[in-house]
Amino acid sequence: MNLTSQVIITENMEDTISKLEALQQNERFVKIIKEDTFLVEDAKLAIEKAYMASEEITVIILAAKTFSPVVQNKLLKVIEEPPKNKEFIILAQSKSTILDTIRSRLPISVLSDVKHEEHLGLDLDRLSLATVYEFIQTHKRTDAKVMKRLVERISKEAMGSGSYDLDEKTLTLFSNAFTALDVGSPPQFVLNTLLLKLLARKKR
Repeated sequence: MNLTSQVIITENMEDTISKLEALQQNERFVKIIKEDTFLVEDAKLAIEKAYMASEEITVIILAAKTFSPVVQNKLLKVIEEPPKNKEFIILAQSKSTILDTIRSRLPISVLSDVKHEEHLGLDLDRLSLATVYEFIQTHKRTDAKVMKRLVERISKEAMGSGSYDLDEKTLTLFSNAFTALDVGSPPQFVLNTLLLKLLARKKR
């Protein structure tokens, strides 16, 4: 771990921020930490802080469970061409929510505090309408909190399987699924939408 611009995927934000702070020498820290979703106004604040003149190195830490595509696109220019002596460290919980445009500009490290979970109960390599229907029926009463974990695992496994043509719209859908669950969309509707979209992107 170092204090250069990067994306860190971690489930333990506080611990990761403490580890970053332990590396601090002459750098100045600016921290914008949100409990759930990083908002557009938070992104505006981060950009303002980045353009404040400073001779010392300023490490801008942006931490939240999710960063919407709108927020990431707003941060893109300042990440792509950071002002002098500015480093951006983004902390998020899921690699699948980070847009390709950000990934292509910042290195991503996944911390090993991500828990090993039991089998998903859905074979994404053999996804079909029948297995989608069965899985949705199994999770008819799953609440939003558990559904977020499910969505994250489905996203990770889909990206790792090589069985899907995942365009930017589909990757954005993964990110939007978290936002939808945060604002109270029915978990089963979110799961249904995600799996049917995946099915449509399955390589033939």
